[in-house]
Amino acid sequence: MDQPVTGTRRSDGSESSLADKRETGRELVSSERVWSGPIFAVDADHVRLAPGQEPVARQVVVHYDAVAVIAMREGPDSSQADGAPEILMIRQYRHPVRACLWEIPAGLLDVPGEAPAVAAARELAEETDYVAATWNTLAEFYASPGFTTEGARIFLAQDLSLLPEERRTPREAEEAEFVPTWVRLDEVLDAVMDGRLHNPSTVLGVLATAQARARGWTELRPADAPWLRSPESL
Repeated sequence: MDQPVTGTRRSDGSESSLADKRETGRELVSSERVWSGPIFAVDADHVRLAPGQEPVARQVVVHYDAVAVIAMREGPDSSQADGAPEILMIRQYRHPVRACLWEIPAGLLDVPGEAPAVAAARELAEETDYVAATWNTLAEFYASPGFTTEGARIFLAQDLSLLPEERRTPREAEEAEFVPTWVRLDEVLDAVMDGRLHNPSTVLGVLATAQARARGWTELRPADAPWLRSPESL
């Protein structure tokens, strides 16, 4: 379900006007695709912001949307001696920033017709060998709405189990370096607040998880909740 969000509700159940909405009243005067690659393309647009005004130039990186997964377990399922909540993380080299980043499992929505929740389950299995029986939506964001169409949805995956060897996907290239690691949620939260983690899906997902857990999971949205995705994404 990819319909725009038209409203939100406060914790007391009343309607709130604090919600991003699709804007269709701006005139796209011209658009030219000046570069195209396997993951993103670049468009040179001219848009008229208001009637009678001269068009302004905007360069747009047209990118696939993405999904990310907070895979969490606690209590008797936790590997922590005190049963503390823990989340599944990997460490991945990110060449543009020349750094290895601790991240939650994630991937692009680059399979035609694949539902975001299905893509999230696929990425979780491919990157960590785990599957989850319970899925909910935690948060969404635009990666950098000033220049790219890329948006991402973060899911909460619970009731986890490890895939048998014969059903696991061999990891190649940079994914061959992945070592799925269970880390205490409070430790990851401390790392976020200390500025030691930088992946946006991880930072936002951890903060959203801590808040949702503190509220007793009562405000989680279903995995197929409406999502204000960019209509121009690849």
